[in-house]
Amino acid sequence: MLSLSAIEAAADRVSAVARRTPLEYSHTFSERTGAEVFLKLENMQRTGAFKIRGATNRIATLSDAERDAGVVTASAGNHAQGVALAATRAGVDSKIVMPEHAPISKVKATRWYGGEVVLDGVDYSEAQTRAHEIEHEEGRTYVHAFDDEAVMAGQGTIGLEILDQQPDVETVVVPIGGGGLIAGIATAIRCQRPDVRIIGVQAEGAASVPASLEAGEIRTRERVDTVADGIATRSVGEQTFEVIEERVDEVVTVSDEEIALAVTLLLERSKTLVEGAGAVALAAVLEARFDYADGEVIVPALCGGNIDMNVLTTVILRGMIQMGRYLKITTVLKDQPGALQGLIGIIAAHGANIYAIHHERASREIGMSDTEVEIELETHGPQHAADLLDELESAGYEVDVIK
Repeated sequence: MLSLSAIEAAADRVSAVARRTPLEYSHTFSERTGAEVFLKLENMQRTGAFKIRGATNRIATLSDAERDAGVVTASAGNHAQGVALAATRAGVDSKIVMPEHAPISKVKATRWYGGEVVLDGVDYSEAQTRAHEIEHEEGRTYVHAFDDEAVMAGQGTIGLEILDQQPDVETVVVPIGGGGLIAGIATAIRCQRPDVRIIGVQAEGAASVPASLEAGEIRTRERVDTVADGIATRSVGEQTFEVIEERVDEVVTVSDEEIALAVTLLLERSKTLVEGAGAVALAAVLEARFDYADGEVIVPALCGGNIDMNVLTTVILRGMIQMGRYLKITTVLKDQPGALQGLIGIIAAHGANIYAIHHERASREIGMSDTEVEIELETHGPQHAADLLDELESAGYEVDVIK
């Protein structure tokens, strides 16, 4: 099993490439939860995610023959960028297989860092199959995204930093995709501070670990579906699962809606951009998916910030909905002058802001002299939205809320 000495050795190799990322106290999330929340800002890492640590350590262990032959890997995006940059810095040729629908921003960044990108497969598992074919066809060394001791050791350097930056830490919360990150962090912390709790978090649409822990063996999902594409794997690795069983206290899940809320709150209150995978640890704290005491010192690992701009737009909207700050309604008005003005007057008097108004006159669900109106609104919060709906209904409007 992964050892502390392997992580300490990795720290020397990784320090030449990876940054020592900040650990910052959050007044906002501490007040919101009652805990003492310190954010490990790995989204500020080179390449925008923690993966550069494991990739750098693994490539540093290659033999001369392996360096000459080059490396290959599969990744949904963050590991791809880490391997591309680490390989380029070491003078090693890299080929990276990414799912066909990987975020465009991550594909472009991987190429910019010097990696040759091959798009193949619908998800990480299918991309991995193609990467192994290239491994055998071209004699390259496969750099696993998580199920590799050198990779896990590199990720574990985050755990060393957390203990150094916050010696009073009581609970560390870590995202789980394939398990390399939590295996490394759990080992680094548990081997020095066995009193510190390690909580793992998965997105509901890619959660395989809870079922695996219950069964006592790895369970593989047939498919994954989550906004947290960085942890969208069908299962964890064999080596990582062994560490999770031994050194992780609890594994919980969060929904995409809760992830979106965490992303939005981090942007609005902490001015911090993270991707879906980078927000799951904080989401678990905000939603109290595990028990913690008032004043408990908790460190959620914000593991990455590489979010596609189109995805970010959708995530922010979903986050606004979760906060009760966005409301979309429909109602039917008479198609005559002044009808819309009366409706808008109530909305304006109530202090809601109108984003957009859409008319639909061709629907078979309304009368020939009617028009269906769809309105997108900004509200102050859940109670403000509820009060507005009550006032509209009191004024005689039949209002439907579009979820």
